[in-house]
Amino acid sequence: MINGFEDFQKIGKDNMDQAMKSFGSFSKGMQSLAVEIADYSKKSFEDGAAAFEKLMAAKSLDKAMEIQSDYIKSAYEGFIAQATKVGELYVDLARDAYKPFEGMIAKAGK
Repeated sequence: MINGFEDFQKIGKDNMDQAMKSFGSFSKGMQSLAVEIADYSKKSFEDGAAAFEKLMAAKSLDKAMEIQSDYIKSAYEGFIAQATKVGELYVDLARDAYKPFEGMIAKAGK
């Protein structure tokens, strides 16, 4: 009976340790995502403000259209690159948060 209780306690402790590792990985991943999104937002705002200043200084309609086209192209390319990077961060987050549970799942399958 004592061995059963000690085994039960050990399993509970192991499960809690794995959950804490997973939570730590998840927390770290979310922080990385928050920093990445904040940096992108700041850069996007700065790029938009710079494009607006150039647009206001344009001397002709052709130059204004060129500035606007260049800004739209760079904003789109930046968005696609950022979306790809954030997607990769989410994949890494899920993988790192799941990793502590792999051993438990392998043991349960036996």
